[in-house]
Amino acid sequence: MTGLPPTTAPLLTLDDVRAAAARLAGHVVRTPTLHSKTLSAITGAEIWLKFENLQFTAAYKERGALNALLHLTAEQRARGVIAASAGNHAQGLSYHGTRLGVPVTIVMPRTTPTIKITQTESVGGKVVLEGENFDEAYAHACAMERQLGLTFIHPFDDPLVAAGQGTVALEMLADAPDLDMLAVPIGGGGLLTGIGTAARGINPAIGLIGVQALLYPSMFNKLKHEDLPCGGDTLAEGIAVKEPGVFTSAALAGLVDDIVLVDEAHLEQAVSLLLQIEKTVVEGAGAAGLAAVMANRDLFAGRKVGIVLCGGNIDTRLLANVLLRDLARSGRLGRLRIVLQDRPGALFKVVEEFNRHQVNILEVWHQRIFTSLPAKGLTAEIECEARDRDQIDRLVEALRARGYAVEQVELG
Repeated sequence: MTGLPPTTAPLLTLDDVRAAAARLAGHVVRTPTLHSKTLSAITGAEIWLKFENLQFTAAYKERGALNALLHLTAEQRARGVIAASAGNHAQGLSYHGTRLGVPVTIVMPRTTPTIKITQTESVGGKVVLEGENFDEAYAHACAMERQLGLTFIHPFDDPLVAAGQGTVALEMLADAPDLDMLAVPIGGGGLLTGIGTAARGINPAIGLIGVQALLYPSMFNKLKHEDLPCGGDTLAEGIAVKEPGVFTSAALAGLVDDIVLVDEAHLEQAVSLLLQIEKTVVEGAGAAGLAAVMANRDLFAGRKVGIVLCGGNIDTRLLANVLLRDLARSGRLGRLRIVLQDRPGALFKVVEEFNRHQVNILEVWHQRIFTSLPAKGLTAEIECEARDRDQIDRLVEALRARGYAVEQVELG
């Protein structure tokens, strides 16, 4: 991708971002940028993490929301503002709107995680649930804007919002000035537009890699002139946007070096690693940068990479599922499907083999009816816990050596 021609006026400037930083000073958390020795060793890149999940609303979005709120006229403040959001923009806008005395209405898709709805309401926002995705919620918010005379604050397609998000880069490069590449999640493009503008203004040679979920490659399609399908249930719902912004698309065409796509398995692995290694909770979209580094090692190898952990609002039940699935993929958890004869002591003999291999049994299920086995046969599914995959593999080999038909149930 090529940069903008020199005669083209920039859509956003470093001065715009610096002015936003002056407005936001003291009103948002100045989050740390820290080096991760362990993630660096795992990925082969020098990893620096920007902990935007430590904002009061657990996401960077409040930076852009506040910058836009501070530009409202007195009349606009009195009438109130409206936005469509999958959650993080909603929380940031609601929190700072309430703090400034501005009524805030948020239209969210009905699929929004409960934690984001309750947290938005807890900081003063009025939530309206409408539509199955961001685009349907956005259309409803636009209709309410016209009907009620509210001011719409877009979650990403707004220079004021992007300028606020760009303050993340000012802090990152102040803390880690030697960064030579940034891996930044893209939904609608506001974060990377702001960060890219600020980072390139400070260091024109810095690499800028956008990251999208494989299920929602909207900006990838737009800038690379592709037509990949867009939709589905992604862990990274915060960047699940079908239509990128007009302003952000134009800005990123002259900024971004490349956009990479990450699948759900890498997103899950990144969320799990950040909790296990950095002891920090990050949502799917917030883990996208690390997922990109793990999925594209050659692109990032040996580089000093800044990754924005842009949000930490993940449903606790979903987080539990992600952690357990990661344990299963790594071989720490397993499920074995074993064919047995339906007679006394059959299961006991199998359990003895688990004991000999020191594999812990977590759950046992018997299936006698809905099976293609003869009437005197049954299937036992045993969920178990081991030190590693090799330990389970040795158990399977031992069971098969004793004549059992054993199948390991794998994750998709």
